[in-house]
Amino acid sequence: MTERVLSRIELLTAAAVVAIIAVIAVPGLLRSRMSGNEAAAIGSLRAIVSAETAYASACGRNRYAPAFATLGLPAPGGGEPYLPPELAVAVPELNGYRFTLSAAAGAIAGPADCNGTPTTTGYYATAVPIRYLKSGGRSFAVDTAGTIWQNPSAAAPYEPFAAPSTPIQ
Repeated sequence: MTERVLSRIELLTAAAVVAIIAVIAVPGLLRSRMSGNEAAAIGSLRAIVSAETAYASACGRNRYAPAFATLGLPAPGGGEPYLPPELAVAVPELNGYRFTLSAAAGAIAGPADCNGTPTTTGYYATAVPIRYLKSGGRSFAVDTAGTIWQNPSAAAPYEPFAAPSTPIQ
């Protein structure tokens, strides 16, 4: 009888220790996941900047694409699209972030590109956490200048970029 009581107490003690370790470890795991998601969002915005630059010089007649789908098309006779397929959809959602692409503030319509698609004189791309403080704790934006800006909230930095948003170095 005494052995059963001790084994139950030992079992409860072990369960309590596991619960305490879980309570300590889970927040760190969530912070690590958020950091990874934020790094992936920044990387995706850099890919968008590169795609827009390549598009402008190869197909856009020195103008930019105001939509991801446009960057998902190769130039006529060309091989690769400017953006990978996972970003070349209407509203991509990757690694806990939702991305948007539009004409920049004050941009005007440009000539049609080599595929006959409208262009614009500037672009504005954002990455906002789908679940703020769960999938990410910062929002990001970039425009034609190519500098990525961050905002510690669920809203992307607005154009023209200024405080409280800060550039990522």
